[in-house]
Amino acid sequence: MNKVVQDAEEAIIGLQDGMTVMFGGFGLCGIPENAISAILKKGIKDLICISNNAGVDDFGLGLLLKNHQIKKMIASYVGENAEFERQLLAGELQVELIPQGTLAERIRAGGAGIPAFFTPAGVGTEVAEGKEVREFDGKLYLMEKWLRADFSFVKAWKGDTEGNLIYKGTARNFNPMMATAGKITIAEVEELVPAGELDPNFIHTPGVYVKRIFQGKNYEKRIEQRTVRK
Repeated sequence: MNKVVQDAEEAIIGLQDGMTVMFGGFGLCGIPENAISAILKKGIKDLICISNNAGVDDFGLGLLLKNHQIKKMIASYVGENAEFERQLLAGELQVELIPQGTLAERIRAGGAGIPAFFTPAGVGTEVAEGKEVREFDGKLYLMEKWLRADFSFVKAWKGDTEGNLIYKGTARNFNPMMATAGKITIAEVEELVPAGELDPNFIHTPGVYVKRIFQGKNYEKRIEQRTVRK
């Protein structure tokens, strides 16, 4: 099945105001830059965003924040975004901060069809407020529920026309699990090849999870904090 669409504008068809959306990537690595730009241009608003972080002020999800298109942010790290901080303190943005491992597992659980699980992370902290705590083998564990989305936007290094994906490096941190947890998963890739050209032994996301795929362009691939030796 050929799942190729022409560009990001065609890929986001069906995304509407108020939907829950996952954005893959880790920091600024492996983020779906083209999809974010298309959503920004179309002006879709009141989004509930699930992502590892909120980008920076002038790049990534920071662009959607600056344009007030995000209603709620569900993330594990937001320390590089001054506009995020301003909106949070001003009461303009709803925020749910989640321990990073818990966030990853809640997304993975959503893709695996597991509605809830228990973890020791967050017990005795604000994270546990309003959640069930249960004891197992003398230790307290917190119940966390799955995370799923209407749309998942992921970015891969290479993909084929059937939607099979290969990620590179740190981009594998959240993209693969988010690809499984969306009702509709959209993949943008740096290199798009015909079906059958990818070695099955190296595929990270099987095409069965991907609804649409397109070859992205003009990737900036910014580095959040550049550190070099003297």
